[in-house]
Amino acid sequence: MTKFGLRARLFWSHIVVMVVGLLTLLAIGKVSSPRFFAFYLRQIEVGGFSVRQVRTELIRSFDDAWSKGAVWSVAVGATTAGALSYLVSKRIVQPLIQMEEVTKKFASGHLQERLPANEIPEVDQLATSFNRMAATLEGIEQRRRELVSDLTHELRTPLTVLKGYLEGLADGTIEPSADIYQRLSRETTRMQRLVNDLQELSKMEAGYLPIDARPIDLYPLLSSVVQRFADQLLTQTHLQLRLDYPADIPLVHADPERIEQIVVNLISNALRYTPKGSVIVKVYPEGHKVWVAVADTGQGIAQEDLPHVFERFWRADRSRNRDSGGTGIGLAICRRLVELQNGDIEVESELNKGSTFRFSIPIAREKGLLSREGKRGGL
Repeated sequence: MTKFGLRARLFWSHIVVMVVGLLTLLAIGKVSSPRFFAFYLRQIEVGGFSVRQVRTELIRSFDDAWSKGAVWSVAVGATTAGALSYLVSKRIVQPLIQMEEVTKKFASGHLQERLPANEIPEVDQLATSFNRMAATLEGIEQRRRELVSDLTHELRTPLTVLKGYLEGLADGTIEPSADIYQRLSRETTRMQRLVNDLQELSKMEAGYLPIDARPIDLYPLLSSVVQRFADQLLTQTHLQLRLDYPADIPLVHADPERIEQIVVNLISNALRYTPKGSVIVKVYPEGHKVWVAVADTGQGIAQEDLPHVFERFWRADRSRNRDSGGTGIGLAICRRLVELQNGDIEVESELNKGSTFRFSIPIAREKGLLSREGKRGGL
């Protein structure tokens, strides 16, 4: 059985409706019109005037005239209705044909194609939704290409180093030593860290990373993290790290493991780019949130680079050492972790004066504030 397109089905549906209407008109007119005409003739037979002799001829003439008029009416009406049906069907189907062409171009890689606006409100709404979907798909494809490009770029350096050392060890140009093996191990660890970070970031973006949010006290968590880093800085007298935690900070609703992960990442970045000076972890309430800020006196970030600091694989200085520069997705992970806990993350920075990264956490609903005047303060 042949399948008709939408345009053909719309056209023939209009034709069927028109034919049914005309047949009904013809059938009723053919039966009722002569009878009504004869009835009106009897009504005008008044005052001795009679049309009985010519009544039959008059009815026959009326019937002939009506039939000829009906034929012309059907011919002209059918032609007009058919032309209008064709135009209306074409107008409705044309945007769908354009949509089909755009989807074919999408399949061939032309993701910038869009549907034009339409006069029909329903079709225009469909075109708007289609364009919104197309823009989303284009953005996803762009991010996918950037991710593949950045990942290739990030993996190329450690793989090149590993290949060079392994070839040198194989042909004897490099003597095996503990230092060589440590370098190979560092490059392997760097690739492993990159893969682990990418896996965690993909889980976050896909919504597969569980968040165990509950009321917690930030002081024990932050003091432990700061103390851990401070122990590593005992030999570096030119750099100070301390915690500024005032009294009466309320409980927050968050996942302690994820908060620790965020703070560790922010402190690591601050220490990495602060050769001398100080790094301060500040905590303060504001409205219905508690803010945790990591402020340093390091090299800072240019204003034009600030909008990009939370993007994957972004670095203000692309040429700097990757061993000291991390994987380039730590801040992207921090942003996603904060968002998953209904918080916000911001950055303020000025070149050669330092940076301040801060993120917010919702205050827990439990009543009461914690007071530890004897334990909180500088660390």
